[in-house]
Amino acid sequence: MSDTFDPDLPNIDAPAIGSPTTDPVPHPFEVKFASRVDRLPPYMFGRINNSLYQKRRAGDDVIDLGMGNPSDPPDPVVIQKLHDASADVTNHGYSKSNGITNLRREVASKYYRKYGVRLDPESEIISCLGSKEGFSHMCLALMGPGDTAIIPSPYFPVHMYGVILASGNVVALDVADPDKFLSNVAYTCENLTPSPKVLIVNYPHNPSSAVIEPDFFVEVVRLAKKYGLLVIHDFAYADVAFDGYVPPSFLAAPGAKDVGVEFTTMSKGYNMAGWRVGFCAGNSEMVRGLGTIKGYYDYGMFQAIQIAAIVALRDTEANVLQQSEIYQGRRDVLVNGLRRLGWKVTPPKAGMFVWAEVPEPWRSQMSTMDFAMKLLEEGNVAVSPGSGFGAAGEGYLRMSLVENEHRLRQAVRHIGKCLSSSKPTSEPIGT
Repeated sequence: MSDTFDPDLPNIDAPAIGSPTTDPVPHPFEVKFASRVDRLPPYMFGRINNSLYQKRRAGDDVIDLGMGNPSDPPDPVVIQKLHDASADVTNHGYSKSNGITNLRREVASKYYRKYGVRLDPESEIISCLGSKEGFSHMCLALMGPGDTAIIPSPYFPVHMYGVILASGNVVALDVADPDKFLSNVAYTCENLTPSPKVLIVNYPHNPSSAVIEPDFFVEVVRLAKKYGLLVIHDFAYADVAFDGYVPPSFLAAPGAKDVGVEFTTMSKGYNMAGWRVGFCAGNSEMVRGLGTIKGYYDYGMFQAIQIAAIVALRDTEANVLQQSEIYQGRRDVLVNGLRRLGWKVTPPKAGMFVWAEVPEPWRSQMSTMDFAMKLLEEGNVAVSPGSGFGAAGEGYLRMSLVENEHRLRQAVRHIGKCLSSSKPTSEPIGT
């Protein structure tokens, strides 16, 4: 027998293993998930989605105001470019995971044109398979066990669970008052040990539609430098704003690139949600970290889509502005309709949603989830219960603006009829 062991050769001198003389005791086969999966709650909107599916399967005409899934198509020139690029056989191989150069250059051009921000396409911009993918992988690049992120509350689910899937911890702070939010960030950093590592901000905010002015980000940069925070700004609704409001870019604040990045997407203003085109821009080291993670997970998006996205960014800005006007008209129809029903609703300045307080006496009588189920089951209108965005969302509904004005008027009529036919007692439960 040789004294040297070669792991690539079979160990022919190993003794043979005989067959067992008795059968093993049978045990149910069990799949054990990683602890990060066990930390995830059941899907928050599963009950509503299941009921919506069953009703539509039964032939009911349900008006879906739940998901912010754009119903309008991209500009025809973008679709045609996708068709042409798909016909080019050279576009069907693996692409670069950080995005083709000309697409990143076009993103840099938009940032300079719209916000006056100069970005290096090579080191400060990376394309993502939608901003949600990029955000989740950025959390993997930055966070690990024991790290803490500050997130907005109520929260868009990925802001909470992207951190949890990266094994991090979360502190959620109310976004309703921007000054108070910043004060609470400072207080948390002063009093939490170890100090938070990441600050996640999201304006225009989903789900509440809260907005801020440029000086907000000046203070964010100051706090980030004082407390060593890495900043991630989710700027998903950069292109959807109303009444002359222009959502500010975090990267336009002096020193922003020193401390953080910003995620944008073509899903909303460009109506390219299913195309999954997003971008991360800003701090070159954070961009490099995201690129490292993405290099192990994907080979980038289909190159024909990237080429069509270049055309969209370069040639369809007028359509983006027009799309905001369409959403503004829908906003007015929905807000005015709900107000006529007696609801307290503040018209949003940006985004694709109306954040509506559940009216009394239902607010005192039932949970937001039960109220949303009532509207679905009895009124054929699907909405997102505020509790799906954390405890701070209880008592509110998120209603999307993806349906046309006619359908929104129809939804308001259905809601009014549903609630007028089954008004509960005015006494709160438990009295």
